[in-house]
Amino acid sequence: MQNNLFGAILCGLMMFSPAIAETLVDVNIQEEVDVNGDMEQMSADAISAYNVQGSLFQQITDLEQEKVLMQLEKERAQLDLELDRLAAEKIKLHMEIDTLSGRAEQQQQQIETEKAKLEAEALRLEREKEAILAREKEPVKRVAQVEEAEEEEPQVDLAEKYRLVNVIGAGNHLQATIQDLGTGQNKRMSVGKELDGFIIKSISLDDGVVFEKDGKTQNLNVGSGN
Repeated sequence: MQNNLFGAILCGLMMFSPAIAETLVDVNIQEEVDVNGDMEQMSADAISAYNVQGSLFQQITDLEQEKVLMQLEKERAQLDLELDRLAAEKIKLHMEIDTLSGRAEQQQQQIETEKAKLEAEALRLEREKEAILAREKEPVKRVAQVEEAEEEEPQVDLAEKYRLVNVIGAGNHLQATIQDLGTGQNKRMSVGKELDGFIIKSISLDDGVVFEKDGKTQNLNVGSGN
């Protein structure tokens, strides 16, 4: 408003007295320069005299620092919790490993025990098998012993039981009459016939009747026997 008023006054003076108007302009300009200079000096003095401590800026700065410190503290606490959790997990893992190791040893011991039981059972079954085989072989052994005893028994002497009565026929068709000394009965025999387990091998006038059994031979001649 003052500037507008000054401008109006200045316009009026310029109409009546240009010199006075020019003088007033110079004075106004000088006053503005002086005012500006005073303002700059006051601003410089205010800046130099400004105390940061306790100011709003300082409070804002302190709040920001506190926020940063609180965030760091929170992060450190979280990190401590994570480290504690990892330590607990590590302890738990070691305990599980120890437990598994103990179970493994126990299972190994159980396996060894079962293995020993199986070996003992296998040995028992093997002994039972041997006993059964021995019992199965016993009858065969007894039969062999009986057969061996029978083989060792002396053969029957046909001359003590039979007598050659005569030989009849011709060539390969000879027949022999043999008498049983116990009953007195006569038997007509030819080659290949059997008498008390003996097979007639041959009949001749010279050798009489030749019997064979188990590779051994006996003869009955005419006139032999009782």
